[in-house]
Amino acid sequence: MGKLFGLIGHPVSHSMSPSMHNDAFRNLDVDHHYQAFDVKEEDLEAAISGIRALGIKGFNVTIPHKVNVMKFLDEVEEEAKLIGAVNTVVNKDGKLIGYNTDGEGYLQSLLKVTGQELQQMKTLIIGAGGAARAVFTVLSKYGVSELDIANRTNEKAAILASECNCGQADVEVLSIEEAGERLNEYDLIINTTSVGMSPHTDHLPIHLKNLKKAAVVSDLIYNPLKTKLLLEAEGKGATILNGVGMFVEQGALAFEKWTGVAPDRHEMENIVLKQLGGF
Repeated sequence: MGKLFGLIGHPVSHSMSPSMHNDAFRNLDVDHHYQAFDVKEEDLEAAISGIRALGIKGFNVTIPHKVNVMKFLDEVEEEAKLIGAVNTVVNKDGKLIGYNTDGEGYLQSLLKVTGQELQQMKTLIIGAGGAARAVFTVLSKYGVSELDIANRTNEKAAILASECNCGQADVEVLSIEEAGERLNEYDLIINTTSVGMSPHTDHLPIHLKNLKKAAVVSDLIYNPLKTKLLLEAEGKGATILNGVGMFVEQGALAFEKWTGVAPDRHEMENIVLKQLGGF
């Protein structure tokens, strides 16, 4: 009999993870199944107990449980502790171990665009929430030497920089307005906020008036596939990257942790793009 894997979050009806993972299981000719479970915040502890009782072998964690789930696990690996969130859990002989594949997933998608030049790219991260922590942590760890943060509140950005700078990058905390004025200094701009996500597609997280033509502009959003930020950046000659690659890579890394097998990432991406309505 196959093994059961899953996703917990609220809501989860929109999730593309079941299609992506179940297709990967079929391609490997294994009788496993991935199921999304809608779990309200007040039911999280009971849900984790249920996962233990049912012997579910691994699961993903999405909003709003990525932080709170940590207190119900037996072990959390170091990078997930640093980020302060878990998105992947492995059931190892009844022991629930938490990981965060978001940062590494983003890094793998980004390197396909930047190559090894990434370490020398002066980088601006927009936002200071959970996604920003994952991105900042992995880029700092990778050795990006200049890694600035622009956020509506300086205090939250400063906390992020002090807690997640494991690579000792040079960091400056800026307001969104200051960053916009100095945008021509940056080789790489990364939006980690939800500004521009459907249905509010006419919004921009930062103005691109001072964007330099050779820059790379990355948006973690994948719905729409091209946000207003990416459309404007592309119009100015910049290289752009949406959030599909990060979503696929973080899922593939979770799949590897559960099964020990690398899935077909190209096929996973095709599944996601098909569901999003474009290639």
